[in-house]
Amino acid sequence: MEERNTLSARSAVLSALLGSHPPRLPARHLVRIGGLFGIAEGTVRVALSRMVAAGDLVQEDGFYTLSERLVERQTRQDESRDPHTRPWDGTWEVAVVTAERRAPADRAALRHTMTALRLAELREGAWLRPANLVRGAWPEIVTAQCTLIDGRPHDDPTPLLWDLDGWAAEARRLERALDHADGLAEGFVVSAAVLRHLMADPLLPDELLPPGWPGAELRVRYDAFDRSYREVLNRHLSG
Repeated sequence: MEERNTLSARSAVLSALLGSHPPRLPARHLVRIGGLFGIAEGTVRVALSRMVAAGDLVQEDGFYTLSERLVERQTRQDESRDPHTRPWDGTWEVAVVTAERRAPADRAALRHTMTALRLAELREGAWLRPANLVRGAWPEIVTAQCTLIDGRPHDDPTPLLWDLDGWAAEARRLERALDHADGLAEGFVVSAAVLRHLMADPLLPDELLPPGWPGAELRVRYDAFDRSYREVLNRHLSG
C-alpha cells in the first residue's frame, strides 16, 4: 500500500512528537508540520486543544508533550528500532488466560498489552512467543488474568502466529519508499509508516526466520534516512 501524502492534524501532531526526543515541541513547530500537509493553523490548534482535553498531550508554556500513556508507546517504538534480544535456547513464553470472569475492558487491555509485548494468540486465551526478548517483570494486567508457563512446542507454531511473508514484503516495499521519498511531506509520511511497521515486527530469533529476512536491513536503512531527514526537518521548523 502506498503512503498517502496527507495526514489529519491529530496524526501529524502525534507522529511529530513520537519521533522527537524528548517528545516535546512548541506549538509553532507543530503548526509548521501541519502546514506541510496543507492543514491550516487553526485546525492544528483545535486538534491540540482536543488532544490535551483527551489526555493525549500535556500543555505548558506553549509547549506540547506526550502524555505518560503515549510516552510508553514511544518507548516501544524506540525498542522496535533497537530491539533488546538474548540468545534463544528453544524455550517459548506461554500465557494462558485462567481468570474466570473478566470485564470487557480487562479483555481489551490484556489484548493490547500482549500485542505490545509481541506475543501472538494461538487460539483464544492462549498467547505465546519465543523467549528471546529481554524482559522486566510481567505487567499486572497479565499476571492478574493469566498463568505463565515456559514451554517447548513439539511442532513450530510460528506459521500459525505470524504472517512473516507479508511482513517481509511490506518491509522491502518500505525500503524502496525510503530511497524515493521526495520532500519533507513525503519523507514524514514514509518515516511514520516505517516506524509503525517496525512495531509490528515479532522480533523472532534467527532460527525461526525465513532466509533473507529484511528486519535488520530496514532498521539500518531507516536509521540513515532518519538522521539526514531530521536535519532537514529541523532547519525547516527553525527557519
